[in-house]
Amino acid sequence: MGDSVWMTAPLTAEDRAILELEGPTVVGHTCKVITLGTGAITAAALQAAVSRRLAGAPRLTWRLSGPPTEPEWCVDPAFDVQEHISETRSPAELDSVALRAEVARLFEQHLDRRRPLWRMDLLGPLVGGGTALVWRLHHALADGTTAMRLARSVLWDIGPAQPAARTSPPVTHAADDVRRRHHLAGLIEREFLPSLRRSPFDLPIGPDRQIAFAQTSLSRLRTAARSLAGATVNDAVLAVLAGALRTWMLHRHGPIRRVRVKVPVSLQNESAPAGNHDSFFCVGLPLDVPEPVARLRAVRRETALRKSSHDAEEMAELLDKLGRASPRLRRWCSELQAAPRAFALTVSNVPGPRQDVSVLGAEVEAIHSIAEVGERHALRVAVVSVADRLCFGLCGDRGVIADLDVLAAAIDDEAVALVAAGGTGTGATRQGRAGGGR
Repeated sequence: MGDSVWMTAPLTAEDRAILELEGPTVVGHTCKVITLGTGAITAAALQAAVSRRLAGAPRLTWRLSGPPTEPEWCVDPAFDVQEHISETRSPAELDSVALRAEVARLFEQHLDRRRPLWRMDLLGPLVGGGTALVWRLHHALADGTTAMRLARSVLWDIGPAQPAARTSPPVTHAADDVRRRHHLAGLIEREFLPSLRRSPFDLPIGPDRQIAFAQTSLSRLRTAARSLAGATVNDAVLAVLAGALRTWMLHRHGPIRRVRVKVPVSLQNESAPAGNHDSFFCVGLPLDVPEPVARLRAVRRETALRKSSHDAEEMAELLDKLGRASPRLRRWCSELQAAPRAFALTVSNVPGPRQDVSVLGAEVEAIHSIAEVGERHALRVAVVSVADRLCFGLCGDRGVIADLDVLAAAIDDEAVALVAAGGTGTGATRQGRAGGGR
């Protein structure tokens, strides 16, 4: 099923699973906090602009229909863009703290399932001018890669063609039975055997959230990662987070040797049907390693093993086969993978626009992605890029994590340290207008 005209279509198994996660303490959407520079952006102007370009993103007119047990997507015949885009103007300029409080307030609100599952809110003015565009988009409607495509379709001002987002290929690798059995055994050991240690995020969550942001130079971090360990940006993101979590743990909990994180991998491709097409692998972050370059090399060793063994693709294929053979067995495996001892938190990284972009003439200074936490997984980290800016979005349950700013500041510091170790200069971080984590 592509983005063509149709009457109704069933949700994929992944989409239904995402819907089922939603409840009184968990929302089902992600959130893009797009910090815009000075410019006369109003809700009316944004409504008109999005409305003109909806033909390129018909998915934004889809709503849920059918019984809860067999939900379907259908085109909303009463779709009205004015119901999805609004603005809130503060009498005083919003600083970093006030902006993040407003984002948290909006993020905590469930989207109305009687309408297409997305909403845009303009917040401002920001300190020094500018506006924040807060775009909530249900994860069942679009994963991170699809959200960036939708932004290209309806938000970014038309300019030079953007290169397609980097995505993982579909499962096409072939191997003999011996190699496949060997890989499967390793996959089960790496991805299904739980940790014996309980993480500090393994606690019941409530409905209240805390938000924090951090930001660094993408090019400098990439250069440092390559020169120091032959590593990727994703490796560097995990290494920076490992150092930041080490600082945060020492600040609040005392030393912890290792934290296991879940790393989503997009399996999107142009021919894939609509819906979520993600897999994952898990990596242990070496919090006991004090030196940033050593942490990067340790992370690189783990991710290289997962990639060479095609863990994400093998996992997707395994779960698909289990689902066709026994839905109950697949459900049991999914529950096992979602347990708090299986991983402590999820860390996602989605490529955004590779060039500077704007919205109605206002420069996009940062895009911070906020993803929802889960029961007994009280912290979530999402990373997205825009041009040379790599933006970290942190979401934590307020009742479990009361000092998320400490973690955001530590991410800033760790990025600077890794860039400096790579000899690529100082000034690795560049905070947005009102988006600093401090």
